Amino acid sequence: MIIYALALGAVERGTVYLGQYPGVGGWLLFLACTGSVFMAGAKILDCIRHENSPEKAEAVPAET
Repeated sequence: MIIYALALGAVERGTVYLGQYPGVGGWLLFLACTGSVFMAGAKILDCIRHENSPEKAEAVPAET
């Protein structure tokens, strides 16, 4: 759901850039907006994988 919201916002911002900067510059900014969604999605998935890793469970000290 979060990645969908990021993508929706990125496309909206990209269409604004297309209106403000017609031509190649607008398209490059549009692609940069949509590319950031892939980077953010990868970071979110990486964080989830890191939280569920067995090394983290072993690193927590046991109460004595």
